[in-house]
Amino acid sequence: MKFRRPTEDTLELNLTPLIDCLLFLIVFFLLSTTFTKSSKLQIALPEAKGEAAASVPVNSIEVSVSAGGEYAVNGQVLASKQATSLRSAIEKASEGNHELPFMISADGTAPHQSVVTVMDVAGQMGFQNLSISTRQPEQK
Repeated sequence: MKFRRPTEDTLELNLTPLIDCLLFLIVFFLLSTTFTKSSKLQIALPEAKGEAAASVPVNSIEVSVSAGGEYAVNGQVLASKQATSLRSAIEKASEGNHELPFMISADGTAPHQSVVTVMDVAGQMGFQNLSISTRQPEQK
């Protein structure tokens, strides 16, 4: 009696369903990913050492931040610490000219959030010539 030998089937791996699943995953991840936007303020932080700059031009906007986080625009103290009142005071002082130099003078112990709020409002209004005033370190 002759038995037939079983024929060995070649094994195949069907990749079509795998490719479909991967494409669906790629689409899902692309749609569910949130893209973060980088900050719009491009600021080069000044150094405290070096020669002092020339005096502040007459036609400039100077925002002062006190140790308590209160704002003053060109010497006029604002009644509120809100960003909206700061924006309206800057708009009034600049008279719509956003090309004026913008100087931030903050107390050394002022809250960081207050200084960032001034920078953010200035950036949103379109001021590009932004600088932070510093003083020379005292000699001991």
